[in-house]
Amino acid sequence: MWSLRRLARLPIIIGLAGLTAGCFVPLYGDPAVVPSAGLDNRLASVEVAQIPTSNAPNGSPLARVGVDIRNELMYELTGGGPAAAPTHRLDIRLTSRTLQVIVDINTARPDITDYGIDATYTLTDLATGKKVVTATTFSRVSFNIPGQEQRFAGARGLRDAENRAAKVIADNIKSRLASYFVAGS
Repeated sequence: MWSLRRLARLPIIIGLAGLTAGCFVPLYGDPAVVPSAGLDNRLASVEVAQIPTSNAPNGSPLARVGVDIRNELMYELTGGGPAAAPTHRLDIRLTSRTLQVIVDINTARPDITDYGIDATYTLTDLATGKKVVTATTFSRVSFNIPGQEQRFAGARGLRDAENRAAKVIADNIKSRLASYFVAGS
């Protein structure tokens, strides 16, 4: 008897699913296949401004991370293709910090370190000059220093952590911009 009730509900569930299927619009779909799908060239029309690192001189790790984030965003927004005529400008401000999480009690040197980036960004509509999106995002990654004699390994671990954090920041910003262009808020 219990299974007959379940079977009786099945057509209702399928009917409701069919009604809501028309509400779905793929975010990154091909407009040639589904006319209302995707972002078209709206993401490609975002100009990513140079990321100033006023609190860090040129050649510093934070300046390098700023260049990495900008390059990653430019590639992600255009899909590797040519940029469209800019309709919006994206301005980003970065701060970074390094925190020693685990310290060797014998040598007082760090074994595990946490690297973090905080980014504040603003999307400005170039036609009106109005700031349409203002938000913040962050990334925290850790890396090991495998031994105090291995200085290069520690430096390379920090650089890998910076690269991973930059990728996360770029992905977060791209997702937020995609949400703005689809939903309008």
